Amino acid sequence: MTDLCPAVRTVADLRAHVKAWRADGLKVGLVPTMGALHHGHLSLVEAIAEKVDRVVVSIFVNPTQFGEGEDFDAYPRTEETDRTKLAGTPASLVFAPNGAEMYPAGFASNISVSGISDRFEGAARPGHFDGVATVVTKLLLQCLPDVAIFGEKDYQQLAVIRRFATDLDIPVEIMAGTLIRENDGLAASSRNAYLNPQEREIAGQFNVILKQLVSDAEKGMALRKTEAKATDALLAAGFKAVDYVSIVDADTLEPLETLSGPARVLAVARIGSVRLLDNMAIGA
Repeated sequence: MTDLCPAVRTVADLRAHVKAWRADGLKVGLVPTMGALHHGHLSLVEAIAEKVDRVVVSIFVNPTQFGEGEDFDAYPRTEETDRTKLAGTPASLVFAPNGAEMYPAGFASNISVSGISDRFEGAARPGHFDGVATVVTKLLLQCLPDVAIFGEKDYQQLAVIRRFATDLDIPVEIMAGTLIRENDGLAASSRNAYLNPQEREIAGQFNVILKQLVSDAEKGMALRKTEAKATDALLAAGFKAVDYVSIVDADTLEPLETLSGPARVLAVARIGSVRLLDNMAIGA
């Protein structure tokens, strides 16, 4: 029989495990996911395991972060496969609640983070970050880990989580997981599987074009000009559309006119029906 990482379904059972670990003086880490795990997710488990003694991986497809036209029902649910993959990692426990456990009858609360969530993905997917902030707040309070990790792949999400964790005085260290890339540099994502071979070849140019933007910006080219140049290059490479290419402050995500500290380029481009996200540090 294939080994599976152990799982619990209720908050009470999760807290019982965490309580027992803490009684033994152990540090606890949390890796929140929506399942459909790939090597990018598994890298988060490996990274956080270097800082804690026990790792909880949550698997919950969160309905409140899906907007109109985003098919919640079609999102892949592969718990057994995910738990098989996790059995080969330092993961100690899977927390896999159902919808009623996370949002019981009468649930009426919402976490909203203004400012940092308004642009980019927040503008493209209204309500998305409210759903993310609410479910992550619940997961952090349900598990009360010492450390929780979120990948830099979804950089705006990471920034939103850091903001509300600080604002709400949630006693957890928010750790950034390094963005994992495929052999050609494309950011690892479950969305990559939807690309046909021709689209996949085009997608491999995304990171190449962003690297050129970073180089141009660090050499002193005007930031708006670097953004426009990268946008034109993406379209010339075969991308169907570019939602945005923006150079922002690494912490606040406010668009920058000049480089004066840590910065990040955030970008979204489309190929066929697939919407690809990427980001890179500037001046790091």
